[in-house]
Amino acid sequence: MSDCFEERRERWLPDIREGLELVYDDVDLLARVDELMRTAHSKRPAELRRRDLQRLLNPDWFQRETEVGYVAYPDRFGKTLRGVAERAGYLKELGVTYLHLMPLLAPRPEPNDGGYAVADYDKVRADLGTMDDLEHLAAMLHAAGVSLTLDLVLNHVAREHHWAVSARQGVPKYRRYFHIFPDREVPDEYEKTLPEVFPASAPGSFTFDREAGGWVWTTFNHWQWDLNWSNPEVFLEFASIVLSLANRGVDCLRLDAIAFIWKRMGTDCQNQPEVHAITQALRALARVVAPSMIFKAEAIVAPSMVTTYLGSGARAGKLSDLAYHNSLMVQVWSALATRDARLAAMSLSAMRPKPTTTAWTTYLRCHDDIGWAIDDSDAATLGWSGPAHRSFLADFYSGVFPGSFSSGADFQSNPGTGDRRTSGTAASLAGLEKALEKMRGTVGHDLPTDLGENQAWPQDVNLAIARLLCAYAVVIGFGGIPLIYMGDELALLNDYSFLDDPGRKDDNRWMHRPGMPWDRAALRNQEGSLEHRVYSGLRKLISARKRLTGLHAAVESSVAAGSDPSVLIVTRRHPAGDIAQVYNFSERDTWVAWKEVGSPLRNANEEISRSPIDMATDGINLAPYGSLWISGIETAVRRL
Repeated sequence: MSDCFEERRERWLPDIREGLELVYDDVDLLARVDELMRTAHSKRPAELRRRDLQRLLNPDWFQRETEVGYVAYPDRFGKTLRGVAERAGYLKELGVTYLHLMPLLAPRPEPNDGGYAVADYDKVRADLGTMDDLEHLAAMLHAAGVSLTLDLVLNHVAREHHWAVSARQGVPKYRRYFHIFPDREVPDEYEKTLPEVFPASAPGSFTFDREAGGWVWTTFNHWQWDLNWSNPEVFLEFASIVLSLANRGVDCLRLDAIAFIWKRMGTDCQNQPEVHAITQALRALARVVAPSMIFKAEAIVAPSMVTTYLGSGARAGKLSDLAYHNSLMVQVWSALATRDARLAAMSLSAMRPKPTTTAWTTYLRCHDDIGWAIDDSDAATLGWSGPAHRSFLADFYSGVFPGSFSSGADFQSNPGTGDRRTSGTAASLAGLEKALEKMRGTVGHDLPTDLGENQAWPQDVNLAIARLLCAYAVVIGFGGIPLIYMGDELALLNDYSFLDDPGRKDDNRWMHRPGMPWDRAALRNQEGSLEHRVYSGLRKLISARKRLTGLHAAVESSVAAGSDPSVLIVTRRHPAGDIAQVYNFSERDTWVAWKEVGSPLRNANEEISRSPIDMATDGINLAPYGSLWISGIETAVRRL
């Protein structure tokens, strides 16, 4: 049976050619890419070719309302890749259809930036298993209806990678894989416009390497060597890596640090046009060999720029299929801290629409710190200072601001700019850790979460859970693929054991990377436990999401603040029926008039609770941190 390889090649070759010609002056490059594609296609397993055909018939599979994501470190979730495969039933029970496993390709020894310093793209981390285990995991997940996402680190490799080793040995081919300068003249020119990513632990963007005999570009850490993507050989290496991972059953590649890969003097060396041309060529060649594979851009950039990673202008829909909605995450936490949704409404409304064939990945927390990406002009419109608000959020979520409910920590404070980022689990940032400490009179992450029979949780605990579920309701209902970070479904608190690990104690992001406590996971079915309250709350949201066709990612969300500043109104207009979502970001009851939301029809329902709407009232009441998803409504957004 033909799998239409030649037809796909004919369809996508122009996109490959265009992307390459915009970047490289190499007349033989396209022919070499063509040879790579043919070789990879000849090795593609029959079951993956069948998967390709299924997804060619359902090209919007990743945009559908039925998609729900989960993000985990493989060792912290299942210890090994075989162990993760054995937990596929847990994911299916939660409703997960998309699993992102954090870096698992062989890294350098710690410190390795949580696995983002890859030493070998052809091997799995030894303690996790082998490439055969990765293929087994992909097959088991596919059988459970779950797609597999892995990280592909594009900007740099570990100093221990054989390319870097060969460069230090003076091999000309591999020295050209990197940016190595004999003195500080050129690096100093670049440094004039380069921001520091890790100013506290890795100041500057260049490191003198004695063995290499020069200054090496190292944006993130001295042991992460930036690659020279102006060299077509680097492109070919990664084209081969992409196709190899596709043939092992990987469904989605998260393009890590994609914004940084192209260097240009006089700029911040981020978001350069060549980045998008390279992405277009890589995506198109993957479409030829493995059309079931998609790309996700890890582009944590200004809100005005993030949609360019999904494609704009002539490249609309030709780049990554998914991108992180970082602004949504930041604005949810901002609204919770201020009890004011106006900045969220303003910022989210200002974002340019994405291509209709793409989707956001929405999230409340991830493996990384939170950078408080507040636009100064948005803040100024409300009469706020952007720098002051960023400082307030850092203070609030580190727990030092008076009255803060949060238990987080500053990450990478920059005295020069005043910027600070924040670490912490979602539950601890939302106030659960502090509420349990107050209740028990103890401090620490190992706090009891089950009161036993016939006892009531204190109000501070109830509010913390309500905040967490309200925030996740926004994430799950916004459109795109919502991502649940491992342990959030069980309200896991900060894990301070990283302080006892010499390889991790200087990186407090490990406080929000706890191991999965499977004994605690068993409590998800025990009524009265915090685990059950949060898990069942998320399950209700996921079940409601999967019933609502209007959450398909091709449709954009419209966002507005209510007349009460604590209220956020998200509306989605879809041919299958409008949906209005109303959120209360305060700890007080709030009334919202129907005229702010829309006109409920005869069949209006609240979808989270699956209850009919009372048509006799003039509006709706929102409990503290309450969330309502209303179907059967004519939204208040003006129809064109």
